[in-house]
Amino acid sequence: MTEKEISSKKLSSVIARILDDRKASDILVLNVANVCVLSDYFVIASASSATQVKGLTSSLREKVKELFGRIPNGDENDLKNRWNLLDYGDVIVHIMYNAERENYALEKFWNHALKVSREEWEEESKEYALYK
Repeated sequence: MTEKEISSKKLSSVIARILDDRKASDILVLNVANVCVLSDYFVIASASSATQVKGLTSSLREKVKELFGRIPNGDENDLKNRWNLLDYGDVIVHIMYNAERENYALEKFWNHALKVSREEWEEESKEYALYK
């Protein structure tokens, strides 16, 4: 399968939608292009258990590969699956257990990044909606 061309904004929006469809909570998309050399977008989502963190990570990896032929450049997780990271280069995804998200407060650290509203990422990814 070859990698399909997709903008980083579209990819981050589709990732947010996939996580939303799979019951992740508190999904946040940040445009970090002007404040970070690592990536264009961060997607941060919460899960209510370590099992859900692991499941969301696995299903997201599979769905992005299926849709766009992309596999992460890297992925990291702690031994207890309380914080998993998928690095797609232009988009970095953080899937975190609720307590870890509160503790590390990534959105506060990156508060100078531009937040992409839910309405905006939903509109950007509408053709990938499970439920139309």
